Amino acid sequence: MRLVTLEDVHAAAAAIAPHVVHTPLLPFDSGLWIKPESLQPIGAFKQRGAVNALSRIPSEDRARGVVAYSSGNHAQAVAYAAKILGMPAAIVVPNNTPQIKIDATLAHGAEVFVVGITERESRAYELVEERKATLIPPFDHPDVIAGQGTIGLEICADLPDVATVLVPVSGGGLISGVAAAVKSLRPNVRVIGVEPELAGDTAASFAAGELVRWDAHDRARTVADGLRAEASELTWAHIREYVDDVVTVSEDEIRDAVRQIARRTRVVSETSGAVAVAAYLNRDLPAGPAVAIVSGGNIEPTLLASILG
Repeated sequence: MRLVTLEDVHAAAAAIAPHVVHTPLLPFDSGLWIKPESLQPIGAFKQRGAVNALSRIPSEDRARGVVAYSSGNHAQAVAYAAKILGMPAAIVVPNNTPQIKIDATLAHGAEVFVVGITERESRAYELVEERKATLIPPFDHPDVIAGQGTIGLEICADLPDVATVLVPVSGGGLISGVAAAVKSLRPNVRVIGVEPELAGDTAASFAAGELVRWDAHDRARTVADGLRAEASELTWAHIREYVDDVVTVSEDEIRDAVRQIARRTRVVSETSGAVAVAAYLNRDLPAGPAVAIVSGGNIEPTLLASILG
């Protein structure tokens, strides 16, 4: 299986540069910087992979459009990328997707299909067959992984002495790209994945040395709605090759991290985006400067209000 290379990530950086924000590193405390991908136009890192993947679709195929399945942020990302690149988009989301993410996807001009939580992939493949469209998976695609890896390039450029990079893990596209880029540029930097305890399938896989599968309904228990997917063979191959550890955090720790991010940095984080900070606050980590990727800020206002109290 071919893994994404540093050259792939550099090519992605050039392709997406006109359409994404080079997000800053903001001080959280003396040992941690956060990288707020919530500042992207769609409010999440997913824009990077979506723009890169869509930009590589041959011109003769673009009129038939794209199809994606997502729990929310990839939906918005593909809708946004399709809009700016002039392609129709159809997005399939599970029925537990936050309404704020569905509304944002619709606002970018995409069609949205809401299905049961175990049906989103099958419905997406049906749409691909019906429309002869191009499928853009949320993480299981080398162009998506390479786009997400541009975050790693930016971290290494902006904090050359970084010692640890903390990355939220769901399907694994983000950590696959980031780890591939960081380890290629700074082999001694530790890359640590972070999951909710209630969706800790990748942590279980890492401990077992092979993919461990959890039922989708079990993974759906976590408040971190963007971290309910499971790794693919492709992302697992990257994790196994490049990632140093995968840790989990509790639901209370996730909610507290949302509060801490807001109070210390004035950044709004969704629950999924806060897990890396939760690990920094509650787990023993290697010494030296650390960066926590805050992967998105698309949180339901009522949930944010209940957390901030």
